[in-house]
Amino acid sequence: MSDTTYKKIASHEARKGEFSKCLLLYSGGLDTSVMLKWIQEQYEADVIALTINIGQTADDLVAIKEKAIQLGAKDAIVYDAKEEFADLCAMAIKANADYQGGYALGCPLGRVMISQVAVEIAKKTGCEVIAHGATGKGNDQVRFESYVTTLDPKLKIIAPVREWGMGRDEELAYAAKNNIPVKQTKDSPYSYDENMWANTGEGGEIEDPKLIPPLKNILQWCKTKEEAKDEAGILEIEFKKGIPTSLNGSSKKLSDLIMECNAIGAEHGVGVFHLIEDRLIGLKVRGIYENPAASILIAAHQNLEQLVSTREENEMKRFIDTKWAYLTYDARWFEPTMHHIHSYIDSQNEKVTGTVKVKLYKGNIDVVAVESPYSLFDADLATFDKNAAFNQNASAGFIELWNLPQKTARQSFNYES
Repeated sequence: MSDTTYKKIASHEARKGEFSKCLLLYSGGLDTSVMLKWIQEQYEADVIALTINIGQTADDLVAIKEKAIQLGAKDAIVYDAKEEFADLCAMAIKANADYQGGYALGCPLGRVMISQVAVEIAKKTGCEVIAHGATGKGNDQVRFESYVTTLDPKLKIIAPVREWGMGRDEELAYAAKNNIPVKQTKDSPYSYDENMWANTGEGGEIEDPKLIPPLKNILQWCKTKEEAKDEAGILEIEFKKGIPTSLNGSSKKLSDLIMECNAIGAEHGVGVFHLIEDRLIGLKVRGIYENPAASILIAAHQNLEQLVSTREENEMKRFIDTKWAYLTYDARWFEPTMHHIHSYIDSQNEKVTGTVKVKLYKGNIDVVAVESPYSLFDADLATFDKNAAFNQNASAGFIELWNLPQKTARQSFNYES
């Protein structure tokens, strides 16, 4: 354990003796299981464990609840937020979610959902403090603490991983000493954050960019490209106002459609990204992201949106989408700017209705056909065949006027000299 004593300086950090009941955001993994015991020892407070179902598949939620009780939790609550979280995923689709090249923002969106539910449950259970398992080097500490104190400024926070200074080996030793069952071992150092929108892998060889991550040992959802199916698959996805409503002709609620696309996409090895990203606190890190459904649905949506929107709309939307992604990543979900951005995104998606066919093969996602009642494609205008709809006589005059500023500038000053 580190010799450095952690000093609390923020007004929202709770101190020993200031509270008697704590709500722990409990995943059942190494960090939060150690935390459950540690909070009881160090803070002499009762702990209520809260596990939130946002579509994670690796977790046995019944077993997690039982484990929390066995470790001394006064109560263990499992909250089903899948449909609520699907609403956040819908906005991610409409915003073509992408942070720095392939990251569909599953973890940041999950933190929005978890924080909202946690504040509600804290009020209902009379907890004065919420504990999270984020480290002092990550983004999630900023997200949880910003969102919780924004939604209810009276609530306080403790962040045991940030406080105790334990490394992974020390956590494993603490778990063994206190008979805390955990999956992690020294030989399997990877940690994961999973929900229906994405699965994030960190630790081990993933951390060091100069190492090649052994994907066969890391991936939990997707097959590698080499192991993916040898035959291509075609998905037909129907959208209404920017939201997927049907898959291969079958109407589905969004949460089910996402989960099904995850399963199909995983077999084709799509949606796997090695991403070196800029954390909001300034660190450069690498993660392995599995987001097959997100990658499929965003590719389909983006192509449909491009078909029904003008060039000016598409240009502005890319700018708006990038800003949306950075604000989402940077713990700014409740920043007023996001309210205005969402209004813009919703407005542009009013006409993003139609059907998209997507081809999946060996890690590749190709949008191969798009149609919409609001399509701006006009066959009579666009065809290379002879037609009378497009007045080619006007082209030369357009070119002369279009080129006038460039030609005039070139004559007045030689920019290449």
